Amino acid sequence: MKKEARTVVRDGGLRVEAYRFEGIARPFPNHFHEHYVIGLVEDGARALSCKNQAYTIKKGDVLLFNPGDSHGCVQSGGGTLDYRGLSVSMEVMLDLAEEVTGRRKLPGFSRSVISDEEAACCLHSFHELVMRGSGGLEKEEALLLLVSLLIRRYGQPFEDCVPECREEIEKACAFMEEHYAERIYLDQICRRAGLSKSALLRAFTRAKGVTPYRYLENIRVGRARKLLEQGVPPVEAALRTGFSDQSHFTNYWSRLIGLPPGAYGEIFKHTEGKEHAK
Repeated sequence: MKKEARTVVRDGGLRVEAYRFEGIARPFPNHFHEHYVIGLVEDGARALSCKNQAYTIKKGDVLLFNPGDSHGCVQSGGGTLDYRGLSVSMEVMLDLAEEVTGRRKLPGFSRSVISDEEAACCLHSFHELVMRGSGGLEKEEALLLLVSLLIRRYGQPFEDCVPECREEIEKACAFMEEHYAERIYLDQICRRAGLSKSALLRAFTRAKGVTPYRYLENIRVGRARKLLEQGVPPVEAALRTGFSDQSHFTNYWSRLIGLPPGAYGEIFKHTEGKEHAK
């Protein structure tokens, strides 16, 4: 079996992260991000679940995940996954969308999986420039061309891509987002939402694609991500975001992000993104 390798590069000028996974066999549990993910399957096939819809993704497919889109995948067949992707924060996407459309409004991608050879080529070209640490003009142009193509073909207002949610579920989410650093119990969430435990679990999982506990863990990972980017050590980031201990934090983080939190933090010590983490 192909040896597993993970590489992540931060481009400080463009404020995006590029990552490359090779020989990946392990599954990714259902989760979400607070940023956009634009990815390209380079080899292998996977069964993907995104926003409660099932897909089979294969070589050449481009993945478009909006912030908050719940998704997870497992390997199909006996091979492994080769994948390259970009993480783009909402702040950066807002700036890019304004450059492309002239309107300062977040885009939402209407499709999660697309088969678009031109988009795949644009993504591959820009990704390679970031991974190589290439010069600014070519790289910036390539990013704008990619985002312009995706917005033109698959973009719509971000609000239109956010599924409607019962008021009770929004109250439950708001409670967890306010108190993520604390020890939270299910009955506290239920009191805020005004639902019984069984009703909350059913309704929440149907609306968000993850259970309340997994939602809370994703919020904690997102907050810890920002701390690591600021140079906060992993053990302190774990404590400040409500994880019971660093081991719990490291295990959950690695399952979702694909590399240890310490290695992730290292890429932000070099603003031009020349540091690789494997």
